[in-house]
Amino acid sequence: MAGLQKKRIAIGGIMHETNTFSTVKTTVDLFKCYEWQVGEEIVDHHAEVNDYLGGMITKGHELGVELVPAFWANTNPTGLITRDAYRELIETLLNHISKTGKLDGICLALHGGGLAEGIDDLEGTILSEIRKMVGYGIPIVATLDLHANLTETMVKEADALFGVNFYPHTDCFARGQEALENLLKIINGELKPVMYVEKLPMMIASSTTDLPPAKEINELCWKWEEHPSVIDCTFFHGFCQTDIPDMRVSVLTMTNDDEELAREASKDVSRKIWELRDLFYIGYPNPGEGLEQALAVPGGPVVINEMSDNPGAGAPGDGTHLLKVLVERNIENSCFGFIYDPQTADLAHQAGCGNWITTLLGGKTDSLHGEPLRVKAYVKTLTDGRFVHTTQMYRGKKADLGKSARLQVGNVDIIVCSKRAQTFDEQIFKLHGIDVTQYKIVALKSENHFRSSFTPLAKKIIPVDSPGLSSYNLLNFQYRRVKRPVLPLDPV
Repeated sequence: MAGLQKKRIAIGGIMHETNTFSTVKTTVDLFKCYEWQVGEEIVDHHAEVNDYLGGMITKGHELGVELVPAFWANTNPTGLITRDAYRELIETLLNHISKTGKLDGICLALHGGGLAEGIDDLEGTILSEIRKMVGYGIPIVATLDLHANLTETMVKEADALFGVNFYPHTDCFARGQEALENLLKIINGELKPVMYVEKLPMMIASSTTDLPPAKEINELCWKWEEHPSVIDCTFFHGFCQTDIPDMRVSVLTMTNDDEELAREASKDVSRKIWELRDLFYIGYPNPGEGLEQALAVPGGPVVINEMSDNPGAGAPGDGTHLLKVLVERNIENSCFGFIYDPQTADLAHQAGCGNWITTLLGGKTDSLHGEPLRVKAYVKTLTDGRFVHTTQMYRGKKADLGKSARLQVGNVDIIVCSKRAQTFDEQIFKLHGIDVTQYKIVALKSENHFRSSFTPLAKKIIPVDSPGLSSYNLLNFQYRRVKRPVLPLDPV
């Protein structure tokens, strides 16, 4: 263990999932509004938190490694990262890595679905820039999101890549631990990783791994991992809201110095995906239909998730399709958490609790996600939007959604916040005095991450789809650059 204590490993990363159909450019201010941390700030914000960096920190301390925190930036999915933002991000990361002194390795938290203006492959570019600075004598390992669009550059420039297996991403912490531990093995000469990626001519929308077909595919990956020489086998769904040639489903297998075995595993899992391909393309009800289904369920709560306006996939989070149906139907014992509308939140704070406001709620980013709703609302609760996540995915992580309010419009409780985010757990409801277990209808904006917290609470979960930047129906998007033919756009 004394030898391990001498190993110096830099940790950090840049994370963004880029929706190329979004008109909201991603600026430095958006990163700084969410996560922009240097040096020990990284440890302060991620130690004992269930995320990638938390896993790296915990495993590093466990193995007696000297962790050298460099730079970490992360923000919610939006449109293309601007050229200026990219330049500041990469220069800051390289600058802080260069200041760390002699390193034995670098462990990064990346996404795999990032783009900047003029750059289709953010992660591959980041890895290439680091290589130019440190060379190929220092191993670099990175974690990736399940929705990564794998590229040859990523595989070439990284010694090892570890993607999460689950959606909801409840294994971020575990992947961070795995990345750090295997980086040490590479440094110590115990592991010579070889990676092989197989890409399929298909792209898929949001697919939970709690259920088939993704669940079956993961199980096959894990069966391959039982082989003593297979280090990792991961089914990457890809991020279907990025219109680039490399956007598609892929399988990445990593072995200990056995390229043929890596190829065999990736191709075997790919055959299974292709066999089950039709199961990925099913339809979902619109908000009105979903609400009718929910009302037919005895008891509650019934969770209705508006997957098409998921801020976690680059949608604006201020869409009104589902909320409009709730308000028009005036459903008793219903709540909506939450909608992004800083102007309305500010108006509620100016009015104060116990007063009424008239406002145009939501629909301020574009018309695709629905028009603003003119409502007269009673201001029930005002908060600062701050809480701590309890979801398995982000347990212990602090959240700050800015000025927030609980408005009552007829029978509907509506939470309004000043920062975009999807709903991960019930803490945003609790912050505003809402016990979701006592409601018949609980509506929220998310595709799958909410499931890790709401599945144990819900009588039933009903996803609904409507026009939006994270719609399940990929035929609604005008793809221009993705490599063709590809499912579901073409009969492959």
